[in-house]
Amino acid sequence: MEIKFVERRNKASAAIAIILDEKLELSSQANEIKKETGVDLKQLIKVHNYKATPNEFLLIPTGNDKIKNIILFGVGDLKKAKLPDLIKAGASLYRKLTSHSIKEAEAYSSIATPSLLNLLLGTLLGSYRFDKYKAVKKDDKKKVRLEKLNVISERSTKLNAELNGYKNFSESVALVKDLVAEPSNVKNPITLSKICTGLSKYGLKVEVLDEAKLKSLKMNALLGVGQGSTAPSRVVVIHWNGAKTSKKKIALIGKGVTFDSGGLSLKPAGSMVTMKGDMAGAATVIGMLRMLALRKAKVNVVGVVGLVENMPDGGAQRPGDIVKSMSGQTIEILNTDAEGRLVLADILWYAQSVYKPTVMVDIATLTGAVRICLGDEFAGLLSNNDSISEQLIKAGEDTNERVWRLPLDKKYDKMIDSNIADMQNIGTPDGSAGTSIAAQFLQRFVNKVPWAHLDIGVVSENKKSPDTGLAGPTAFGMRLLNKFIEDNYES
Repeated sequence: MEIKFVERRNKASAAIAIILDEKLELSSQANEIKKETGVDLKQLIKVHNYKATPNEFLLIPTGNDKIKNIILFGVGDLKKAKLPDLIKAGASLYRKLTSHSIKEAEAYSSIATPSLLNLLLGTLLGSYRFDKYKAVKKDDKKKVRLEKLNVISERSTKLNAELNGYKNFSESVALVKDLVAEPSNVKNPITLSKICTGLSKYGLKVEVLDEAKLKSLKMNALLGVGQGSTAPSRVVVIHWNGAKTSKKKIALIGKGVTFDSGGLSLKPAGSMVTMKGDMAGAATVIGMLRMLALRKAKVNVVGVVGLVENMPDGGAQRPGDIVKSMSGQTIEILNTDAEGRLVLADILWYAQSVYKPTVMVDIATLTGAVRICLGDEFAGLLSNNDSISEQLIKAGEDTNERVWRLPLDKKYDKMIDSNIADMQNIGTPDGSAGTSIAAQFLQRFVNKVPWAHLDIGVVSENKKSPDTGLAGPTAFGMRLLNKFIEDNYES
């Protein structure tokens, strides 16, 4: 949908939305509606006992040809409202206008600019749909969605410049959601790597490492995961250098299993249904680099995503195989469905050894065990660094993409020690401490670089988002990592 600030109202507009906080202050432009149409907004508010509580929506038909509908929409007490509250309000506004078949609307508001912009961000995020594969039905033609919202302001030029940043963010979130939602008969390591190369138009430098290059780098842990697929594996490296005078660099690492059948350790059919989304971590890294470039963030970031497909053909990796990772450490494969850690092992080692980052954060749909620990309220956070952990926890609280720190411990190391290799890729057969053991495995490949692991195995998709009300991919990590970088690492 399109949102923009304009200086003057379109006199032909049939729907006017008045966005109010609990103070019920009307903008000067809104007061002009009475002069033009005879509709007294103050009287309407009084007659309907309207309080502007959070997401309070009131549509009032006016009987006036010039303005057919007046909509009052409340955001409550802005002193108490946080970013997630404003995003929720904006998404609610979109749903309410759409439910009343309003295709175009104009809005007035006297609330503070930062709050208004975050509310409009919620409207943009709430308008997201992934329906390109739906056949058009007769009933669909009758549905009207909000397509255009003009916000009246005398400072329209300045506010539109600020709004562009919010639009860039919502578009990057939409890209992440699209990538996760795309079916795996369309999405594979090759097609996804081509999408990455297309990001170069935003000023990003993109490198694609093919299988020949990966073999020369001895990324055998990653390659072993993809050897049962007809789609060759890829690693994509995306660079954003927005602080050229700084030597500091952040590495964002993403697991990109474009479909995870479990390999020869085949998943049950019910567990396989959502596995087209096993590349949500990689999608988030891709979206983050796009967004950082568009907002010209003053920070240096390298994104590394490992793209593989885990399939069970005659050439697939077997339980009992031993592979030698890029680090030189050997891994006994006891379960081919514990594949994400094998992908991350090689790209974590590659990122820390080649790019010498100040800090590394990997994000991955790594374990189902994280659901047992945290349900769907938090992502798992495991780290070798207290400072980074505190920064991520705070960023999560500020953005409502919350993380909870789980333990790493030397005793978990003993659970992945192998009798015939340096380590094995799973711990105990009963799956005890599965999330911590997976991260303990990854820690062997970070080489003491300050590092955090985000396990988004549960929060990458949901039945209904608490912010936007949308089901499906969440793009979890976009707001979290953006805030983490903005608050702690941008110059």
